[in-house]
Amino acid sequence: MTITASPRTDPTTVPAADLALVGGTVIADEIVAERSPWSGIVAAGDVLTIVDLFGNQAVDTLFYGGNDHTIRYSAQATIAAQGNIFLTTGSVIRDQESQPMMTIVADEVGNHDTLGGACSQESNTLRYGHHTKHQHACVENFLIGGARHGLGKRDLVGNVNFFMNVPVDPDGALGIVDGRSAPGKRLALRADADTLVLVSNCPQINNPCNGFDPTAVRVIVTRPGA
Repeated sequence: MTITASPRTDPTTVPAADLALVGGTVIADEIVAERSPWSGIVAAGDVLTIVDLFGNQAVDTLFYGGNDHTIRYSAQATIAAQGNIFLTTGSVIRDQESQPMMTIVADEVGNHDTLGGACSQESNTLRYGHHTKHQHACVENFLIGGARHGLGKRDLVGNVNFFMNVPVDPDGALGIVDGRSAPGKRLALRADADTLVLVSNCPQINNPCNGFDPTAVRVIVTRPGA
């Protein structure tokens, strides 16, 4: 069952069962602070709803096998299988063997990035100047979240950027522009297999992906009824 929340409600205080895009028993509900990581295993059949609480916030996300972390998200396999570089309802997140990991079953935004990658202290320095070297970045969030599950830097792969707007120009150049999301916008992913999800609630302040002002998001895991 898909649930529709009223646009007048505050998504930080709405009960998780009412805010989740796919209803069921609430397994997890957490507000992820701005610039912070989150990680958790979503069991096969459960649904992860990600809520952009205040709008225009990028949510960098990685996927690994829930029991075998050598199984991991592949941007190449995902893009090739669907014939599209952007993700929306019906898109299947695939591993390096092109096996389904999670499927987007509902999406209130309609366009999510697979190419922009994750910001790092090194890339910040290259793009924005040496004075940004100290800034916390998505790679650091992934390392914090991954360490809880025995993952290190060598285990990081290309990631999905939910809610992030990365248009591709005719000459192939990538842009990073204001997002298409808004306060309370949601998407939901159903786990096709037990999946470890790592989230970096992006701390980037040097480009418009977060409107230059990172904000909190909310993650809810539900278990639909029989």
